[in-house]
Amino acid sequence: MTERTGQAGAGAPKAQRLWLVPALLGLVIALFLASLATGPVRLSVAELLAALLGKGDEAHRVILMDIRLPRAILAVAIGFMLGLAGAAMQGLLRNPLAAPSLFGAPQAAAFSAVVTISLGLNDALSWGLPIAAILGAFASVFLLVAIAGRNASLLLLILAGLAVSSLAGAGTALAMNLAANPFAALEIAFWLMGSLEDRSIRHVTLVLPFILVASVLLYLQRGAFRALSLGEEAAASLGVAVERLRFIVILGVALGVGASVAVAGTIAFIGLIAPHLMRPLVNHDPARLLLPAGLAGAALLLAADIAVRIIPAQSDIKVGVLTSIIGVPFFLLLIVRQRRSLAGGVA
Repeated sequence: MTERTGQAGAGAPKAQRLWLVPALLGLVIALFLASLATGPVRLSVAELLAALLGKGDEAHRVILMDIRLPRAILAVAIGFMLGLAGAAMQGLLRNPLAAPSLFGAPQAAAFSAVVTISLGLNDALSWGLPIAAILGAFASVFLLVAIAGRNASLLLLILAGLAVSSLAGAGTALAMNLAANPFAALEIAFWLMGSLEDRSIRHVTLVLPFILVASVLLYLQRGAFRALSLGEEAAASLGVAVERLRFIVILGVALGVGASVAVAGTIAFIGLIAPHLMRPLVNHDPARLLLPAGLAGAALLLAADIAVRIIPAQSDIKVGVLTSIIGVPFFLLLIVRQRRSLAGGVA
């Protein structure tokens, strides 16, 4: 089951370390600017720069600063968090199919948030909403790791994740059915599809502190992930406190994913796709995977959010729907590649 790490770190070509992160940063910046320019009202580069500088047409400035800029910032922050969380979970479980969306973290976060909304304890802009979502995500990831144990097979992980996701989904549906206001239930249903539409700077300030703390917590564990790829006993002999590492990763994933779900709803498969795209480029080194996976996640979510605005439709397609449409075939392909492990062999 243990994922191969190759000649992690030491044998990777120096040029490989130099170009990847700058290239990803350049891609994220390009997509960020494209996101600012894309929409029903197309903005040229000159109009975009003028609006950013507070000059030019007032309507363009309002569109940019109040509508598109918060949306683009959230796409970068949430995409980065999902990519980073996926890489961290794969490093912790030493399993290439590990990802928050596959193991119930977003679904449990959504359930916890929906319950507090249905009970009238929080609204969409309340600080209590991300806290409730974080607690739900923490519970789901903790439950998964507890069920999976130290040497879980891919099949056990998938079944445990399916159980957690199904339970959280059923609880969310029940909370919506019991909602006193049918319009609130409909709004919750659309929110659960995952979207960055109609978000404001208030949403940005709501989610960024949690994502920043979570990103730092997870990134600081990068050296431990490399040691853990040799096995828990070997990692412990190298000075890694495995139980402490497990708790920190669970906490970091819960903080970041929970807060992201509270603001954008459920956006699936970014945390699975981004690490897989980057892993060959870092020579399968789990320590060097974290930052590229985060940047790839930001680029993927930016691209998806641009796509939902340019695909012809009566209204914006929910970005969570698009990522699922793309992510499910990708996931099935990974399962086909991991058939031997799923059957009980060695990956």
